[in-house]
Amino acid sequence: MGVERLHAYVSGRVQGVFFRSNTRKEAKKLGLSGWARNLSDGRVEVVAEGERELLEELLRYLHRGPSFARVDKVEAKFEKATGEFKGFEVRY
Repeated sequence: MGVERLHAYVSGRVQGVFFRSNTRKEAKKLGLSGWARNLSDGRVEVVAEGERELLEELLRYLHRGPSFARVDKVEAKFEKATGEFKGFEVRY
């Protein structure tokens, strides 16, 4: 299996509930690279690269989020990986 990229937008109560930091923790546990950031419209954007099955596991996590979050919608697509990331970070 090759490396792919997951690009996702998560809507709901996803800011101010440690969504990005918990996403980083989950991604690191899975060995994925990329980033997560808050958007001005209240969503969280996540870009991650790794094996497809691991990205799908992260996507399942994005659908539930941390305990204080309320995920209403996840828009996600798989893309060609670029290999540009080292580790997984929270962007500001």
